[in-house]
Amino acid sequence: MEPLSHHLLTQAYNNAWANHRLYKACLQLTQDEFVAPRCSFFPSIKSTLNHLLTVDWFYLHMLECEQRGETPTPDAERFFEPEQPFATCADLHAEQAQADHRLISYCQGLRDDQLARYVNIARPQRMQREPRLRLLAHLFEHQIHHRGQVHGMLSNTSVRPPQLDEFFCEEEAGLRAEDFAELGWTEAQIWKN
Repeated sequence: MEPLSHHLLTQAYNNAWANHRLYKACLQLTQDEFVAPRCSFFPSIKSTLNHLLTVDWFYLHMLECEQRGETPTPDAERFFEPEQPFATCADLHAEQAQADHRLISYCQGLRDDQLARYVNIARPQRMQREPRLRLLAHLFEHQIHHRGQVHGMLSNTSVRPPQLDEFFCEEEAGLRAEDFAELGWTEAQIWKN
């Protein structure tokens, strides 16, 4: 049976792959389409992708602080100021790819017997504490939720939304080979135990 920590690593890879596919589509938008007001929780593709990135920065900082044995400072809300740090899809894409790499690197160091360790999350008025496993599950779900919103918003643009509801089925490796080549990944890299 696959260790839970390895499953989390495959989730991190899948998260990065889905972001890669989503950004390949979004990069085809004109700037006007990218910033256009749309019906969703956040009012545009630009604002939704900025939110995804800033939340990743926030939680990655908390996870990495715990990993280093540090307590995050109460100014962690700085990750959300400004609320939309990037104006273009290309700039967002570059930053999201770096955040995705950080999450993969973090998950590569996980072991099952460490998943219950608590992570301090610096909130404006308090320090929240959550087990690593629950925090990572929250982070992955947050990404899935808002990627789905961007996917829906793409439906009302000139760009066809990409398929994002795939995982790493063994017999479908050929369907993701082009994306993996672009990302510099191999199947063996993800599935080694």
